[in-house]
Amino acid sequence: MGQSIDELRKVLEDAHPLMSKVYFVLKIESLLTKVQTRGLDLFDLLQSCEGLPDGLSLTSLEHCMQKIKQMGYEKTSAIVSEAIKDQLDGTQPGSGIRSKIADLLSLKSNQELLIELVALENLKENAEQLEKIRDVEYIEEMINLVTYMHDCFIEIKQSQCGDSVPIPPDFCCPLSLELMTDPVIVASGQTYERGCIRSWIDLGLRVCPKTMQTLVHTNLIPNYTVKALIANWCDSNNVKLPDSVKNLIMSSGTHQEEYSLEHHVRSSSEDSMSGIPGNGHEFNHENDDSSGPSSLSRSRKESSAGSGVDEGSQELCHNSNEESLPQEVTGTTSDAAGEVAAEAQPAIAATVSNQHEYSPRFRNRSRNKMWHRPSERFGPSIVSSVTETRPELSEVETQVKNLVEDLSSTSLDTVKNATYELRLHARHDKDIRNVIANCGAITSLITLLHSPDKNIQENSVTALLNLSINEVNKTAIGNSDPFEPLIHVLQTGSSEARENSAATLFSLSLTEENKRRIGRSGAIGPLVNLLGDGTPRGKKDAATALFNLSTFHENKARIVQEGAVRFLVELMDPAVGMFDKAVAVLSNLSTIPEGRAKIGQEGAIPMLVEVLELGSARGKENAAAALLQLCTNSNRFCNMVLHEGAVPPLAALARTGTPRAKEKAQSLLRYFSNQRHSDGGGRR
Repeated sequence: MGQSIDELRKVLEDAHPLMSKVYFVLKIESLLTKVQTRGLDLFDLLQSCEGLPDGLSLTSLEHCMQKIKQMGYEKTSAIVSEAIKDQLDGTQPGSGIRSKIADLLSLKSNQELLIELVALENLKENAEQLEKIRDVEYIEEMINLVTYMHDCFIEIKQSQCGDSVPIPPDFCCPLSLELMTDPVIVASGQTYERGCIRSWIDLGLRVCPKTMQTLVHTNLIPNYTVKALIANWCDSNNVKLPDSVKNLIMSSGTHQEEYSLEHHVRSSSEDSMSGIPGNGHEFNHENDDSSGPSSLSRSRKESSAGSGVDEGSQELCHNSNEESLPQEVTGTTSDAAGEVAAEAQPAIAATVSNQHEYSPRFRNRSRNKMWHRPSERFGPSIVSSVTETRPELSEVETQVKNLVEDLSSTSLDTVKNATYELRLHARHDKDIRNVIANCGAITSLITLLHSPDKNIQENSVTALLNLSINEVNKTAIGNSDPFEPLIHVLQTGSSEARENSAATLFSLSLTEENKRRIGRSGAIGPLVNLLGDGTPRGKKDAATALFNLSTFHENKARIVQEGAVRFLVELMDPAVGMFDKAVAVLSNLSTIPEGRAKIGQEGAIPMLVEVLELGSARGKENAAAALLQLCTNSNRFCNMVLHEGAVPPLAALARTGTPRAKEKAQSLLRYFSNQRHSDGGGRR
């Protein structure tokens, strides 16, 4: 009895607000049962004694025993155990039992459920370190239960939106699940509502709720890009935004950061909420082991085969060359001239280097895919773990062969349906994409890019885009003369088709040979036209493709000659929300004389200097690289840069920037100093 009470007291003394409620209740109720049993045993022993201590009688003992026996309460542990048993049996616990657990343990909010998951993961890690295998397995069962409860909570929360305008996931705080009004970035690079993440940190939690990455500091950095996008979305959808927030957004416009150039992880295409305001796009992140680099799929809302509403995935594949720095807001050099290589960055966040490792224990858990992006919860670059049911590949191959034959049909409806179905099949996984390619679909799809039917054209280009995720298919498509047909789509297609054509060119340009082929095919001109007159999504796709093409030296002059610099300078307007993309391309173009001349002619220098002071880490780095090229090759440009007041932000960047930014800033400051000495006889 004494041992049980001591153990119970220790558990109670060690209790704190951030401990696991599920584990605590199971432990406490187990100990209470022991104390109850030991108490009854003790009273049995006392009753059997010949002489009772003073003050005790058989009547009082009997009364105490009855009180202990009647000490009834609803055991939460029994309900939790029943729910865990249901999961182990393959049937998820129903809403009634989930609601009862949530009420009894106060797990009724998103934050409470996330805190519980953090606590359980910590318990599991401790048990693993102590090699308590049975405890690890039991805690894992608790984690699975709470994760399922959290997933159901998200679904219910989303369903409560009713007929109102669905809020894009990027605009919802991962803690409150509500529209953000004061978004801030934490050390992990994720964005939250200031009040929510501040409360989370004030509780003593030092992990990112979305990724579970340890926060190396607790500074909160305003995310002006998201703030501006939210304001635009609210205006477009007649959603009321507090005036104080709107005024703050307008005043911070020049500080905006930018979406990543390539690596924008989006919500699953099965989600009902669009990823970008006003364009109706949704996004799908698919894992493709064969392609090496991360593959990003953008999908549009499907309707029917003949509707022309496109949900074809638009894939943006990240170049995995050794110079790129995933999850870092820096450009990287690809040669001595300081070109920016293709790089990756999480969505809508100024991120930190991925030197901050994620705990391995968060990498294998099933993920909710309703409100959060599947790839963002509890680990880096993880896709939804929902296993998609589909026929065996042999059955798929039979279906695909029939569809490929239908591509040559004389019936317009048959061809339309075939391209539509192939587009859908190409979204699934690498094996299905390989099956489609091996059945000879690539050549037929390329031919259909010239179809006068807009639906067939859109379906075909989107199917090719999805097929190009696989590395082997990039080569196969590139060897099938796709560039002239893709150019035709860029010039004559619908907005969606033009966007997907640009994205296909980007995907294909991830191989050096295709960069050369695309540059020589005449595709750069239409891409520049899309950069100038496309939809916001189209401009992003064009800028992304031109960026990657600009890393191949002979393409730089073509990009300049086609007039891209003027549009890139226009995109540096903070209100447009694309200046990081624009600066990255301009940095590459500044390495050739005609590029530098055009950059100066189009008035980009004042804006580049402003980026030095107010831009994102990557923007500052690329602006410094471009200004270094401009100044060291032209005294006139050098004087213009100095006149714009570049020295103070360069001095700050030389101290606090990324390694490459520091190098460029220091080189530029040394050049200024040397110029003053040589021109003015040592004048300081």
